[in-house]
Order: sequence, then C-alpha cells, then structure tokens
Amino acid sequence: MAIYQGTFIFAVGIGPLPGGLLAQNFGLLAPFWFCAFASFIAGSIALFSVKETRHLARQKEIKGTVLPSLADQLKILSKNIGFVLVSGIALSHALTRTGGLFNIIPIIGSFRIQLAYDEIGIALAIGSLLGLCAVYPAGVAVDRWGRKAIIVPFTFVTGISFLLFAVAETFFWFAFANALWGIASGIGGSAPAAYAADSAPPGMNASAMSLFRMLGDIGYVVGPILLGFIVDIHGTNVALYMAASILFIIGTLFARFAPESYKPD
Repeated sequence: MAIYQGTFIFAVGIGPLPGGLLAQNFGLLAPFWFCAFASFIAGSIALFSVKETRHLARQKEIKGTVLPSLADQLKILSKNIGFVLVSGIALSHALTRTGGLFNIIPIIGSFRIQLAYDEIGIALAIGSLLGLCAVYPAGVAVDRWGRKAIIVPFTFVTGISFLLFAVAETFFWFAFANALWGIASGIGGSAPAAYAADSAPPGMNASAMSLFRMLGDIGYVVGPILLGFIVDIHGTNVALYMAASILFIIGTLFARFAPESYKPD
C-alpha cells in the first residue's frame, strides 16, 4: 500500500516538469493537449492490459459470514479512532498538496522569486523524484518499525517544508523546500494507506479503503478553494502558515491518540 500511494503522489507531483517545459517552449495550451493525449494512452492501457480483479475478492469471501450493511460498516469505522485520525492525515496531506504546492507555490516561484516556467517545473519535479525514491524505503520502514513511527515525524517535516516556502527568496531555497516536501510527503503520505488497511475489520477492506480515499479526495477539492481564498484575503505566506498548522495539528493528534496498527508476526 505504501508503494501504491507513494507512486500516486509521485505521479501527481511530476507533472510540473513536462508541463513547465511545454508551456515555456510551446505556449500555455501545450500542457493541456499533452494531458489529453497521455490520458488516452493510460485509458487504453487500463482497458486492454489490466486484468479484472473482482473474482479475487469473491474468492476471499468467508463462507457462512454475513457482512453488515454499508451504513453499519461506516459506523464501525467512524468509531475507530485510529482510522478516523489517519483519514484526517490523508485529508490534510491532500488539502495542503493541491491547495499549497500546486496552487500557491507556483505563484511564489513566478511572481515573488521571478523564476521561469521551466525552473518552477524543475524545482517541483525535484521533490517528486526524491519522493519516488523514498517510496520503497518507506514501505520497508513501516513494516519494520510500524506505521505510526513513520507517519508522525514526516507529517511534521511536511509542515516544516511549507514554512520554508514562506521564506524562500532564491531558486536554491525554492528547490530545497520542494526537495524536503517531496521526501517527507513521499514517506509520510504513503504510510497512512498501510495504516488504513490495517485498521479495516475483517471483510471491510473495500469500505475502509473507499472511505479513506474519499476523504483524501475531499482534501484535493477543498484545498485550492480554502487556501486560495486565504491568499486573496491575507496573502500567500498566511496560507502557507495555515497549511503548516493543519499538518502540525493533525500530526499531534495522531501521535497522541492513534494506536499503532502494525503487529509484526
């Protein structure tokens, strides 16, 4: 799960590199045409090459057991403090990623530091590449030392990276903040999926992971609206301070109240 989630984080973060290069050399419409073409290729691969897995879930059903209704499953999950808090971690990472990194950070790079489009793309891509490199070690670490030992510190480090963005005035510090964010979010953002899977009661994996991803997707939608509104009213730095505060608060709550979900054999 850590590798899956980490790869997803890398994919949504690497886009600024080709996007910046295309925009710099071929105009602002070029990234959209490229995205449409890439989506068509990805959809074709999924349609013709990815095997159906529904039968695997049916084979794992335990005979003689009846799962609760979906509403009852959601009630059970909502009473699991660890699952609720790790879902909050996922929501916070998604909110600050789309609202902060994908919306505010390019503005800072372009208008405050006066970077070119391709320089902004390169800096953002540095973070994504380092995050991808950290995915496999993160998967090993969460199985060796537990999920919580990885989630908590790297959630705090992700918050610190937003504070660095607030004070960055050169390409070096802009790229350094991206690198720190990439490593921290690649590790701390991938481990929550493993924690959520651990927290699912027997037979409720689908409901648990669907709810976990849904809350993360809410963060993707709310982030740009919330932090964008704050930028309009109070400026970019206040929005970055709020993004960091959100991560610090949820990280503290998770550290204090969430139990360790991983029980090694």
